[in-house]
Amino acid sequence: MSQVLVLNASYEPLNITSWRRAMVMMIKGKAVSIEEDSSHLVRQGTLLPTVIRLRHFVRVPFREAALTRKNILHRDHHCCQYCGYSGEKLSIDHVVPRSRGGEDCWENVTTACLDCNILKGDRTPSEAKMSLNKRPHKPINKMIFEANKYINSGRNLEWSKYVVGWD
Repeated sequence: MSQVLVLNASYEPLNITSWRRAMVMMIKGKAVSIEEDSSHLVRQGTLLPTVIRLRHFVRVPFREAALTRKNILHRDHHCCQYCGYSGEKLSIDHVVPRSRGGEDCWENVTTACLDCNILKGDRTPSEAKMSLNKRPHKPINKMIFEANKYINSGRNLEWSKYVVGWD
């Protein structure tokens, strides 16, 4: 069913929860509704929340997004960073090849189509005379990264007001 963005008292995104859990938090007085879905009535006079804010500030440690194929593709908008191809035949490329000491880290992996990945081979982009459209970078925050997945898929567009852009 519907997901709800939970904001800290400072309007910082904390997590994504179910609408049921959000309603419980509101009934207990722990949160207030900021954005609502006018097409869904939960009970008489109460609309389904899409964004809630906690009444009291909660200190949360920094959470880093996992370095996975799925997350790398999402960061690069499912698009080859060399030629711009966006289709089914995408792979992950190490900017500095592992055979040359390149690491498995956010700053050294990027999305590449199979043709560009084969063309680049075991070389750096400059050696292969290929340029990156966008330098690979580390996500700001795991929560912001997850919320952007919902926004980019066309769901929960109202969340974009509360989530700092990923790019």
